[in-house]
Amino acid sequence: MEFADHGGLMARYVFITGGVVSSLGKGLASAALGALLQARGFSVRLRKLDPYLNVDPGTMSPFEHGEVFVTDDGAETDLDLGHYERFTGVSARKTDSVSSGRIYSNVLEKERKGAYLGKTIQVIPHVTNEIKDFIAIGDDEVDFMLCEIGGTVGDIEGLPFFEAIRQFAQDRPRGQCIFMHLTLLPYLAASGELKTKPTQHSVKELRSIGLQPDVLVCRSEHPIPDKERAKIALFCNVRPEAVIPAYDLRSIYEAPLAYHRAGLDQAVLDAFNISPAPRPDMSRWEDVMDRLTNAEGEVRVAIVGKYVQLEDAYKSIAEALTHGGMANRVKVKAEWIDAEIFEREDPGPHLESFHAILVPGGFGERGTEGKIRAVQFAREKGVPYLGICLGMQMAVIEAARNLAGVANAGSEEFDHETGKKRFTPVVYHLKEWVQGNHRVERKVTDDKGGTMRLGAYSAALKEGSKVADVYGAIDIEERHRHRYEVDIKYRAALEGCGLLFSGMSPDGRLPEIVEHRDHPWFIGVQFHPELKSKPFAPHPLFAGFVKAALEQSRLV
Repeated sequence: MEFADHGGLMARYVFITGGVVSSLGKGLASAALGALLQARGFSVRLRKLDPYLNVDPGTMSPFEHGEVFVTDDGAETDLDLGHYERFTGVSARKTDSVSSGRIYSNVLEKERKGAYLGKTIQVIPHVTNEIKDFIAIGDDEVDFMLCEIGGTVGDIEGLPFFEAIRQFAQDRPRGQCIFMHLTLLPYLAASGELKTKPTQHSVKELRSIGLQPDVLVCRSEHPIPDKERAKIALFCNVRPEAVIPAYDLRSIYEAPLAYHRAGLDQAVLDAFNISPAPRPDMSRWEDVMDRLTNAEGEVRVAIVGKYVQLEDAYKSIAEALTHGGMANRVKVKAEWIDAEIFEREDPGPHLESFHAILVPGGFGERGTEGKIRAVQFAREKGVPYLGICLGMQMAVIEAARNLAGVANAGSEEFDHETGKKRFTPVVYHLKEWVQGNHRVERKVTDDKGGTMRLGAYSAALKEGSKVADVYGAIDIEERHRHRYEVDIKYRAALEGCGLLFSGMSPDGRLPEIVEHRDHPWFIGVQFHPELKSKPFAPHPLFAGFVKAALEQSRLV
């Protein structure tokens, strides 16, 4: 079999595009395909090419773009990279996500330095060459490189990317690149028909710019009759067996099994003429679905946040809670509560029916007083609590105000917003820290993009602490994304009130984890554990949090 030993060969490329409408699930289809190729013994890496002009999603509103997914090496990326990691277990890198903004920024920087020797800078070849160079990074490391192009065919901002992948496929040996296109088959209830014309037009648009799809994935709410698949194959110039139906699923984690049943992985291997194809081992995904569909109980978790109108703003948290449920064979029913409600109303009536409370990360002062009241409720009522990033800082502020006697405890972040000194800052703007072997310095006036403590950092856990028991280790590494830190000078006062600083940076300067000693399960972490959780490897903090919620459910 050709791929039994990779041996430094160049990767095969699958370029995934979308048409007709957005939000068809290209990211999920790409991730599922990656999982299926892994199940057949191949190594994979997934990439996202986004046409928007932002350099990265780091400064975009969660309402605009959903969550920002952070990699170990500190890249702020599209949330689809979260899907890629959760389905394949392959840690994403900075080189797995790029936007038009980053591409144009690189080109203009080279032009300023004279790298183009005075030539006129144009989309073709300079921008397209920059995209092709990005696509080719690390292509001798894996068997398959899956590259998803954001947006839909026909979008004006996506044209340089489509042209770049056309050129890239031409530059490579024949048969090394294929194209997979996702479309929609709308159903007209009045006539009782699935309509193939939008798919035909989408493929026509793709072919007009030089791209012929090898595999078509057709989203539909209704079964696609064989005659319609044959019609699509005929008019779109693809093999009938390469027209893959994609139906709505019970869970996104059913996607690998569903796409395998539909023949997606076989169609891709056939397009590459890889025969005979290795038999797939689907046991991992069968176990995942067994845990999902055969839950033995249910717990209710309140997520008290500020971006609750858009669930994608907390996508990784929602998925990590699901994974925690799988670890305990229970269903987690997460409910989103706007923190601002608790600034006007008593949180008790809203929260008393929940088995656990989670306060996620966020930026800015809006909703923080409501989050602090949710923290107080969890602490006083003995309800399991998990605070993430800002959620940890709110736990520290609550303890400082209500236990340590710092009546106006707050965060320097909130004073920066108003320009007034209103709080005693127990959380302050981090001006310098150690990353690896060098020191990083930041000022409040620095650009917003990419200036936070980003990526993987180590932490040392206190032996005998609850969090050390949860991890089963005292040395951990987790991903960060924040500008503000808990001030260590309040440590003695807070620990005297029962709030243990149970995780610290290796140099002992930066608090990473706090927990209440006399509480059944109360942990706040400065990092984002949700970013490393997977359905087949739930993060220990989420597994422990759901376990605590399950124990709480038996008490109420």
